[in-house]
Amino acid sequence: MTSLWSAFRSARASGPTGQQRTMWNGVNLDVWESWAPTRPDGIEENGRTFQAYVSAGYAANGVVFAVILARMLLFSEAVFKYQRFNQGRPGDLFGDQSLAVLETPWPGGTTGDLLARMEQHASLGGNAFVVRPRGAQSVRIVRPDWMDILLGSNVDPETPGDQYDARVIGYVYHPGGRGRGTADGDLFLADEVAHYAPIPDPIAHARGMSWLTPVVQEITADGLMTRHKGKFFEHAATPNMLLKTDRVLNDKQRTRLLGALKARNEGIENAYKTLLLEGGVDATIVGHSFEQISFATTQAAGENRIAVAAGVPGIVAGLKEGLSAATYSNYAQAKRRFGDMTMRPLWRNVAGSLSVIVPPPKGARLWYDDRDIPALREDAKDAAEIHGMNATTVATLVSAGFTPESAVAAVTNGDLNLLRYGGAVSGQPALSPAATP
Repeated sequence: MTSLWSAFRSARASGPTGQQRTMWNGVNLDVWESWAPTRPDGIEENGRTFQAYVSAGYAANGVVFAVILARMLLFSEAVFKYQRFNQGRPGDLFGDQSLAVLETPWPGGTTGDLLARMEQHASLGGNAFVVRPRGAQSVRIVRPDWMDILLGSNVDPETPGDQYDARVIGYVYHPGGRGRGTADGDLFLADEVAHYAPIPDPIAHARGMSWLTPVVQEITADGLMTRHKGKFFEHAATPNMLLKTDRVLNDKQRTRLLGALKARNEGIENAYKTLLLEGGVDATIVGHSFEQISFATTQAAGENRIAVAAGVPGIVAGLKEGLSAATYSNYAQAKRRFGDMTMRPLWRNVAGSLSVIVPPPKGARLWYDDRDIPALREDAKDAAEIHGMNATTVATLVSAGFTPESAVAAVTNGDLNLLRYGGAVSGQPALSPAATP
């Protein structure tokens, strides 16, 4: 551990992120920050920080909050089980005492609390880190932008793209952020940290990317449109006006005229009052109304692009673009798409990530159990119908003389070549060898 600490200090002091290389146990050691969003020209954007995503996106934008909430509420409904896995085929689900650390991850915490926080961090920061030191009976989830990832590679450091041959050696957490708190941070080995990164960063394979990154401009535009609405109502809920006079005004007269107009006509309390103009002043409306700029349609289109990036159908999040075509059938289809194309891949990913700190028994894997989630009950109904059809098919095959074992295998695997004839048809006696012609 001391040797790794020394290598980490040397790597941190050797250069900027992505160029911090030193040797440790015969491998090239790199240090990568878990949060390093960049512009296309490779220059880091100070405005695209984890804190900015939280404050300007999640906490200040209703659309971002709504889609993350929709993801979080369903994501946190799953529970964890072990699943027997034999010859590439999944089996039954079961549990034992070793799953208690996920059922009560910290005092007073639940599986839902753990998954909710992991979803928040993954959506806003691209990464979620769950730490379980060796021998610990609880876990803690740490802030993603305060974590460094230690990579080791046997490839020549000068080789282009050598990071793709690197493996994770460990993680260093800096409480309070880099440069604050302890000088070195908290060092954890690779098997002490569950790293959940559902969207991989294409330029740094060991870390994830927030789904907010490609729609930052949409979020900014949505915020500006919301402010535009606010200003519209703040200034009497009327279009902008151009005032023309029949003579040139001096500074004092101009200030007096504008002050009188603002006091008499601007603000919510003065909305729609009659505008009285004197002394040769004429008013002309300038600008566009909400209808002229198709305000609602324009804003709804931006909301929809944010929801698409999040993998949340607009109708599920309650956005206008989805509700405008809402029917019971559409909602059911959207909910199924949300479960099948967004939630289940995320559950599979998080189960694999957490298996690092909760190793499954031999012949099994850590898996998720979604059978008791109300939003997916229609899927359960369809699954029951499929099981019923499969059972009918198995009974038919057995009645035709195939062995029960081969009938089950053929139906389960969808391969009729697995059928084996048993020599007897249901309702008919089997032929003895002596009676066989």
